[in-house]
Amino acid sequence: MVGKKSIGSVIFKVIGYALLVTLGIMSLYPFIVMFMNATRSMEEIRQSALPFWFSDNLGGNWAFLRASEARGAFNAFTGFRNSLIVSSSTTFFALYFSCLTAFALTAYEWRLREPFFAFILAVMMMPGMVGTVGFVEMVWSLGMTNNFIPLVLPAIAAPAVVFFMRQYLRATFTPDIINSARIDGAGEFRIFNQIVLPMMKPAIATQAIFIFVGSWNALFMPSILLNRAELFTMPMMVQTLTGNLYAQELGAIYLGLAMTVLPLFIFYFALSRYIIAGVQLGGVKE
Repeated sequence: MVGKKSIGSVIFKVIGYALLVTLGIMSLYPFIVMFMNATRSMEEIRQSALPFWFSDNLGGNWAFLRASEARGAFNAFTGFRNSLIVSSSTTFFALYFSCLTAFALTAYEWRLREPFFAFILAVMMMPGMVGTVGFVEMVWSLGMTNNFIPLVLPAIAAPAVVFFMRQYLRATFTPDIINSARIDGAGEFRIFNQIVLPMMKPAIATQAIFIFVGSWNALFMPSILLNRAELFTMPMMVQTLTGNLYAQELGAIYLGLAMTVLPLFIFYFALSRYIIAGVQLGGVKE
């Protein structure tokens, strides 16, 4: 009887692992196809859109991108630089000010704390596109088009990030920590920067991935506010390769997309260890 149970558990584990591996492959396959097509020619892609191995046309696709760069249509260095400036700045402002707001909502008692948090929740429920027209009109009236500031500054007010940080801080924060720091003579900003922020590393890493990826992939708002080629972000650079439907070099387009996605993988794997550490820490009970 015991043997039958052990065999059944082994079979169940094998089926479970096989299912997880299958789902993992299905999730990664679109990215694998993209990287494979980045090494194929236009004729190979048209013959078979779903490849099973890499080809030998990577150099040709890169040469096409270099030729596009000479024509002013695609510049990988400029795209990477602009995307990195916008995404890094957006991530920093969104995380720092959201953590600061969450700290104020958790560590201090003040009269309008709950109504203020309710207002944040109400703003979070509103679709992001509601204020797009008014925001664009305001930017145009202030003459701030062709500028990274309108793409970065709104990140200071990120209701969803504030909500996430507040919930995380409520589960990990104890008043004794800041009371001890105050007794030692630390100011409020020093307490926040040197004690609270390191405590929130797992939450910061989690939100940093979402904010950075969202800002890096943003195309709608940058396309409206930026019309100078030297300010184009990486997604806008790739879009310049898709102007003529019948003259597209699909392999070069896939290579541009692969170059756009690759930094996101690097950013994710750089921060994943903090997420794993936070899950392990949260699973330990005294």
